[in-house]
Amino acid sequence: QVQLVESEGGLVQAGGSLRFSCAASGRTFRGYAMGWFRQAPGKEREFQATISGSGGITRYADSVKGRFTISRDNAKNTVYLQMNSLKPEDTAVYYCAAGTTPQTVGAAYAYWGQGTQVTVSS
Repeated sequence: QVQLVESEGGLVQAGGSLRFSCAASGRTFRGYAMGWFRQAPGKEREFQATISGSGGITRYADSVKGRFTISRDNAKNTVYLQMNSLKPEDTAVYYCAAGTTPQTVGAAYAYWGQGTQVTVSS
């Protein structure tokens, strides 16, 4: 069992930056790939980024490539999402998730955080 606790989101102006963290319980954090997803009102949940357990493999959605960076610190059981050049269309609830391999589909992740709201104003 893995419990995931995300940092608080917030309100940011377009063009601004925000950094999320997601802390995981348990001593097997390195064994999990970690992903970030988001869900905007009225839309389906969509993949943002994922990172392998060692951190050696990362994958991004085309919409955030070059703007978002996923990283992890296995010593701290924490995964991060650095979001730069934010746009109003990035407004959503963001979720971190843990799974066995760095996949782009939500079904591949067994554990989910509670979600945190990000609002980007124009």
